Amino acid sequence: MDTLTKIEVIDEVIMKTGLSRKEASDGLETFLEIIKETLEKGEEVTLSGFGKWSVRDKRPRRGRNPKTGEEIAITERRVVTFSLSNVLRAKLEGEK
Repeated sequence: MDTLTKIEVIDEVIMKTGLSRKEASDGLETFLEIIKETLEKGEEVTLSGFGKWSVRDKRPRRGRNPKTGEEIAITERRVVTFSLSNVLRAKLEGEK
């Protein structure tokens, strides 16, 4: 399974829009920075037809080190979750 990298996204934007490498790179960096800043504030980011990112607080819990079996304390933390839009979900399910 291949991974789409930031460079490959920039290359695709260049091919599809005719923007310069600097314009495409700056646009992508700005887009990602806006998403990061919004999530840092604890707000959701929704892209219609794609999905929604949201920040969730996870409570502290006990876990185990899988190598040693030793019990460890997992601290409280914030995580980002992503949920697909129904449009994207339908497209992915249709490709099976």
